[in-house]
Amino acid sequence: MYDCTRHYINGQWVNNDSGRAADIINPATEKSIGKVAYGSAQDVDRAVAAARAAFEDYSLWTVEQRIELLGKAIDAYKARFKDIAAAISAEMGAPITFAHQAQAAAGLGHLMSTLAALQGMAMEEKVGDSIIVKEPVGVCGLITPWNWPVNQIACKVAPALAAGCTMVLKPSEIAPVDAMLFAEVLETAGVPAGVFNLVNGDGPGVGSAMSAHPGIDMMSFTGSTRAGILVAKAAADNVKRVAQELGGKSANIILESAPLEEAITHGVNCMFSNTGQSCNAPSRMLVPASCYEDAVNLAAAVAEKVHPGDPQNPETKMGPVISEAQYNKIQGLIEKGISEGAQLVIGGPGKPEGLETGYYVKPTIFRDVSNNMTIAREEIFGPVLCMIPYSGLSEAITIANDTDYGLSGYVYGGTPEEAMLVARRLRTGMVHLNGADNDIHAPFGGYKQSGNGREWGASGIEDYLETKAVMGL
Repeated sequence: MYDCTRHYINGQWVNNDSGRAADIINPATEKSIGKVAYGSAQDVDRAVAAARAAFEDYSLWTVEQRIELLGKAIDAYKARFKDIAAAISAEMGAPITFAHQAQAAAGLGHLMSTLAALQGMAMEEKVGDSIIVKEPVGVCGLITPWNWPVNQIACKVAPALAAGCTMVLKPSEIAPVDAMLFAEVLETAGVPAGVFNLVNGDGPGVGSAMSAHPGIDMMSFTGSTRAGILVAKAAADNVKRVAQELGGKSANIILESAPLEEAITHGVNCMFSNTGQSCNAPSRMLVPASCYEDAVNLAAAVAEKVHPGDPQNPETKMGPVISEAQYNKIQGLIEKGISEGAQLVIGGPGKPEGLETGYYVKPTIFRDVSNNMTIAREEIFGPVLCMIPYSGLSEAITIANDTDYGLSGYVYGGTPEEAMLVARRLRTGMVHLNGADNDIHAPFGGYKQSGNGREWGASGIEDYLETKAVMGL
């Protein structure tokens, strides 16, 4: 059983002031695997006070000192790698192989890419008659989600440390275990007391207190657009900086020239990865009308090979979704798609046969989806793919851009150069050409209601820096 009933404040594991706690539910078994504290505004006050006190010294650390600290954090993370992967699989249902190869690996990757970026950054430069200095923004409030838990923790904490900031982290109360292990990693690495603080809890009890706290200089939030708006509103009274990585409804444009079987296979598997619980999932597949029937048949054949199952089986490729609430939301949207006239290709309502226990969803594909249907507009956050035909490239680009979101886009063409011409016309923060994976060194973030910040690599560090112009030297 995992114990997440304490907070980490000022270098110490401390009791929860509120005394409130909740079960941590394994979504594959629907059973409790431990308890998590539901902290209070008073816990946040203590953490912010510790972070403000620590900032006075840590903000003056040299780049070389911060580089050394990140190196120690990398070593400590490697020593706990298997523990972190096991925790993620248990708390959010990621298949154990995927938890090792992708989920836990992403946390380590962000520590390493941040270190590499910091080693190549200049914190001062001469411009005209001035010196332009990059300085830490201050005390940062970090709120992270459950779908890629340690990935999102590492890609906020690592650059904040690199920039010289101190921080208070609120991890997801649904998947808090990896955050506790990450705190232990930083403790082992020798992060000074007060530089990193962790307060467990939910949005109303802890997240709101952090967003409105006058002692926090910046909020970095990853989660739903609805919650991101609440964070920004609460932060506005203090005019604090807000960086947001929010929802998505990414289009995957298959061009006439694309190798169809390769493009469809990649698009379906990418959509079903992480059980569809990724903000940048290619959830709208746009296919030329001329090859639409072939594409639908190919997609069905790929989906038939995706079998949800026990996350602890090394062969499992798809686990459950995170919670009963998420399962019910997905089921409601699948029913909505049917009622609005989209045609089921495979999957549909209910649980897969033989998986009555656990929050398992059938891998689902809809065809004949129009872009004004609910399933094409709302972020489903589950293994549900919408296939949309188009009659010309201009129409495909119009459909792709006709969304409130702008996180990611996908283009599959005969050549990267052809795909790049389409990428230039997409209003998204990222575009994947011909099956390209995420680049951990490139900026991650979106346009429109997908947010306003950039994470990962050098861009991640820059989000935590202020710019000062010193004239007269």
